[in-house]
Amino acid sequence: MSDTALDAVRKRITELDSQLLTMLAERRQLTNEVAETKIRHDIPVRDVKREEQLLFRLIKEGKNVGLDPHYVTQVFHVIIEDSVLNQQAMLAEHANPGSTLPLNRVAFLGDKGSYSYLATQKYFSRRPGELVEMGCQSFAEIVQKVEKSEADYAVLPIENTTSGSINEVYDQLQHTQLSIIGELTHPIRHSLLVSQDTAIANIKTLYAHPQVFAQCSHFLAELGNVEVKTMESTAHAMMAVSELQRDDVAAIGSEAGGSLYGLMAIKSNLANQKENHSRFFVVSRDPVNVPLQVPAKTTVIMSTVQKPGALVEALTVLKDNNLNMTKLESRPITGNPWEEMFYIDFEGNLEDGPVQTAVESLKKLTRYLKVLGCYPSEEVSPTKVAAAKALTQD
Repeated sequence: MSDTALDAVRKRITELDSQLLTMLAERRQLTNEVAETKIRHDIPVRDVKREEQLLFRLIKEGKNVGLDPHYVTQVFHVIIEDSVLNQQAMLAEHANPGSTLPLNRVAFLGDKGSYSYLATQKYFSRRPGELVEMGCQSFAEIVQKVEKSEADYAVLPIENTTSGSINEVYDQLQHTQLSIIGELTHPIRHSLLVSQDTAIANIKTLYAHPQVFAQCSHFLAELGNVEVKTMESTAHAMMAVSELQRDDVAAIGSEAGGSLYGLMAIKSNLANQKENHSRFFVVSRDPVNVPLQVPAKTTVIMSTVQKPGALVEALTVLKDNNLNMTKLESRPITGNPWEEMFYIDFEGNLEDGPVQTAVESLKKLTRYLKVLGCYPSEEVSPTKVAAAKALTQD
């Protein structure tokens, strides 16, 4: 293909990309109009049957024009997820009149480029109002910013699929009056970041947050004799490498974050588990009302009486009310040796009958119970279709 012909093909690709963006924007606007109808008529956000029918039809149509079914499925999973999350945000805004702020002052760990920064950008991209970023140096400082009304919201990492729960955040939640108002799950893709192109064998010092080192322990073991320096945040690690401008130092962080500091990735996918995700809580001074049409989660903390089977008895309350527990975490109670505080996440809305019944029952069974928050669930399960059927039927 000649250079002239190649330029013509690339020009056409550019034109098609622009058309795709225009059509995606139009599609999103139409789904927002659907959300307005759902608000007026109390219709649930998700219609799984319709989603399955849509995906089934698109797979068949894709086959007719030579598109791989798995490619079509992946593309429309992203589109459907975007639609669901946008509609949930609209319904939540409608259920909380007066909550929309012209400025969203948000406290998070680290500076630009940290994973908390990226999660903050992701969550508030769907919310109206200008985002004011407030990087902090510790989880305690983040919480204090909101408690003192210096920030409106805080974004806190709560657990990671590789390194597990972040205990310091659980401890902060135990002692604050802030409420959980949202959650999100963000993919964590660790890369080895350097300021100058160099070989991995040349790296003598590595900077990262302690949680990141825990998530990449297998990679660290392979490196051998490398000095490990823990930093307050991923952003601090990247800043250190950027300022040093040496070919024997590196940071572990996201490639997107590293680019903000002029760093390049020389190796990617460093985490022990390749499907590495972190879950974040969004907290504020006031709780939110979650519409019953929106899938919700509730988080509580409790301490049980000191008798055999007390925890099992409490958890049975969730089972009896058909509530699906998604997380159980224990933390020591300060000043009470060998006693534990239990954190529980379960699917359900605090305004719904079964959840209200469960909470009242738990209050009677436990020594202490506190609802930390009821919030929209942003874990959008991918729409499933009978793949074999979709691939074989004409």
